[in-house]
Amino acid sequence: MADEIILEESNFDKEVLQSDVPVLVDFWAEWCGPCKMLGPTIEEIARDYSGRAKVGKVNVDQNSGLAEKYGIRGIPTVILFKGGQAVEQIVGVQTKDALTALLDKALS
Repeated sequence: MADEIILEESNFDKEVLQSDVPVLVDFWAEWCGPCKMLGPTIEEIARDYSGRAKVGKVNVDQNSGLAEKYGIRGIPTVILFKGGQAVEQIVGVQTKDALTALLDKALS
């Protein structure tokens, strides 16, 4: 898997909650400027961690149920899931180093 997964309510359980590897999920929206700034970083992380972890994106406008379920109040919000549980959550634009540190911790 070289690219991030487009996550929706229909595939979220299978791709994230039932995943045997950590999953970094970016909650975003098309109209969100900071989300667009974070996008290339998320894509780069998806390539870098291919085969070791999953990286997915949830459009909160199209998947409001997921946004509500995980308490998304501001975007971009990145949540790290491991073993079917949300273990870390960060709101706002983050550096690649900050996000890869989360993944590295989950993989160790």
